[in-house]
Amino acid sequence: MIRLLLVDDHGLFRSSLRTRLDREPDLTTVGEAGTVPQAVRTARAVQPDVVLLDLVLPRRGGTDAIPDLLKEARSTRILVVSSLTQPTSVRRALAAGAHGYVPKRASDTELIEAIHRVAAGARYVDPDLGAHLVVDDGVPALEPISERERDVLALLALGYTNQEISGKLYISVRTVDTHRAHIMRKLDLATRAELVLFALAHGLIGAS
Repeated sequence: MIRLLLVDDHGLFRSSLRTRLDREPDLTTVGEAGTVPQAVRTARAVQPDVVLLDLVLPRRGGTDAIPDLLKEARSTRILVVSSLTQPTSVRRALAAGAHGYVPKRASDTELIEAIHRVAAGARYVDPDLGAHLVVDDGVPALEPISERERDVLALLALGYTNQEISGKLYISVRTVDTHRAHIMRKLDLATRAELVLFALAHGLIGAS
């Protein structure tokens, strides 16, 4: 039996994911968490085999949490399940110690396969995301904006408010406002709808 810890700040997503995964005969959810501190405490208590970890979490991002999770549960494997699909996000997570990475748009079949492979000691990266890791991921359309602005752009496209982004990235709301203004100006965008379409078109977020 593979014991799972689900870490995501959306309770409805966790509930839906838990219901689906617990239908598998060899998977069982032993804990849930919506923040990094909760995840670390729960990992210490239940010692899961696999942590399914979102990267967009309140106050402190999932990438930063990976070393702490591995320290508290040394035999645990980390599988990132995130809407962030840009190569830089994947590379950061893997460099931090994650053993796998799948987008939230992944099918049930792919996610379950990824869990099994990671639990067995292998590594797994969604093939589409992996392809972008071995080629030049320079995107001319993104060159005008900085890495931090790309993070803000991705979160804005995912529907987060300026206040929520402030908490997730540890920056002030005013700084988020400034980044947002720079993004819209540099990329010649006028509305949130245009921003979302731009983020989808250039791989900053995955399609639902």
